[in-house]
Amino acid sequence: MKNRLSLLVISVLFVIVIPPLTAQEGVVVNKLFYTELGGPGVIMSAHFDGRFNSNSRLGLGYRLGAGFGVGRFDSGDFKNVRRTYYSVPAGLNYVFGKPKSSSTFEVGAGVTYLTREVSLFNLDVEKPGNVIGFVTFMFRRMPVDGGFSFRVGFTPIIGTAGDLFPMGAVGFGYAF
Repeated sequence: MKNRLSLLVISVLFVIVIPPLTAQEGVVVNKLFYTELGGPGVIMSAHFDGRFNSNSRLGLGYRLGAGFGVGRFDSGDFKNVRRTYYSVPAGLNYVFGKPKSSSTFEVGAGVTYLTREVSLFNLDVEKPGNVIGFVTFMFRRMPVDGGFSFRVGFTPIIGTAGDLFPMGAVGFGYAF
């Protein structure tokens, strides 16, 4: 699993570094790399976000990330052992706003794969599992010309047993 996570991180860095090297004047800034506290990565995660239409800052897009969390597990004779697990959130989103404004609003949904079966947020559930769902309602500040960006919002998590956990998220990154 560590090899897969390393490959994912290298792939994301490759996607981030190459486009700025080949960027030309008049290119629309519609890609974002950011780290996030909370949200679908559970505790902390790093994400790449982009639009499907390369000529627009708004509209339908995607996000892919890698993160980690801490959960409660039963391990042999020991009950409720806290262990770290890794997460891979992936989702679709839609960004609303004015084309020349740096302030936009995002609505999205997706799934997060967890490397262990987890009782999310250390709560008792009947069915711990490896996949959780999420929705996002985020305010995004992404400069039109690129640069420092941030996002903040509400990201409810749909737990492994179908339970709904209200959660927030804040992220900081770089738009290009």
